[in-house]
Amino acid sequence: MKIRLSDHFTTGKLLMFTVPSVIMMIFTSIYTVVDGLFVSRYVGVEAMASISVVMPLLMVLGSFGFMLGSGGSAEVAKTLGQGDVKKAKGYFTMLTMSIFVIGIMLSGMCLVFIKPICYFLGANNTLIEYCADYATICLLGNTFFMLQVFFQSFMITAERPHLGLFLTVAGGVTNIVLDWLFIAQFHWGLRGAATATVCGYLLNSIVPIVYFLSPNKSRLSFCKPKFYLRALLHSAANGSSEMVSNISASITSFLFNTQLMRLAGETGVAAITIMQYVNFIFIAVLIGFSMGSAPIVGFHYGAGNNAELKNLFKKCLGIVLSVSVAMFIISEIFSKPILKAFSSGSAVLEKMTLSGFRIFALSFIISGINIFASSFFTALCNGKASAAISFLRSLVLGTGMIMILPFVFGIEGVWMAPVFSEFFTMVFSVYLLKKHKKEYNYA
Repeated sequence: MKIRLSDHFTTGKLLMFTVPSVIMMIFTSIYTVVDGLFVSRYVGVEAMASISVVMPLLMVLGSFGFMLGSGGSAEVAKTLGQGDVKKAKGYFTMLTMSIFVIGIMLSGMCLVFIKPICYFLGANNTLIEYCADYATICLLGNTFFMLQVFFQSFMITAERPHLGLFLTVAGGVTNIVLDWLFIAQFHWGLRGAATATVCGYLLNSIVPIVYFLSPNKSRLSFCKPKFYLRALLHSAANGSSEMVSNISASITSFLFNTQLMRLAGETGVAAITIMQYVNFIFIAVLIGFSMGSAPIVGFHYGAGNNAELKNLFKKCLGIVLSVSVAMFIISEIFSKPILKAFSSGSAVLEKMTLSGFRIFALSFIISGINIFASSFFTALCNGKASAAISFLRSLVLGTGMIMILPFVFGIEGVWMAPVFSEFFTMVFSVYLLKKHKKEYNYA
């Protein structure tokens, strides 16, 4: 059944349209998770800890793709809702070229200073070579990673979520197979993990470029390039919340590593790395749903269809709350076998990870409303409200709790930090949703 952005959405139709986005985000998260699983099994705890040290850098660079992907797709969806298809294609073409240029410039600068950057992020003499090897290969493919996350948003706006799903699954399967080949069979270690990841990025970025360059039946395609400064700046501002989220998550990861290196050494860093792997998968469900529903919200907002906007808000909120509770229940039931798979046979690591995750997982119940609220305001082209939620959630409360709670509760304070930051952000998110409901007529 062909589903268009202009349709009326029942709960079933909304789920059908957004499920591909959810699976896309899960498979995107699987890149890092599978790397960690193979590295922990075949290379060791120190190598796995080095991935956690490098990850903040890669997340910061990737945030530019999320920023222009989410903010730009909202701008393009609104323009489509206003009936200006030609201008929407122009915006899309300009934003794609911008991502490519930004990716090349940032990756090149980081490659020149890779070892000092790794030391700054917390690498010690034991981890530095692991970190530099992994980061160098990932940076060589970083532009393709930025394009991948950029196209994930625009595949939905182009009403081709199933094509985006197919590509992401294909990229995930490619990564898994090559991880097994490069790490388990060829014994390339971290270099093999990074190479496998980059190969997945290549597939998920080059194929969309070919698709949008060719004649297609979607609403979007590349056209003769034209620079729209106002649209670029507005897309960047509107998507700034997603960028803030990724940069803040990088800072949070850095602080996690710093605190745990102080409290428990490499084992503590490995423990939080494992928890974050599980968190990547669970949060991907909520991000995928929010990302999948955002173009629909943006289209009906641009079209001035207040009745459908109210319908979408009510249904999206119900789905997000249900999924959040379900994720917490699943995490409690299956936490032991999931975490044991990453523990490399270390009883100390397994015990630390399991006890910490019992606390950490409480954040799953609360995080859904914050992720949805930020994405919802982005879809309404209210970058200020969206960025405020992300800034408070990740940068202010996220970093603040990690810095304060461990000095009060010890290592348990590290696991408690996400729970406290998500709770206080939820209070602020609910406040903003109530404050703006009359302005946008969604409730």
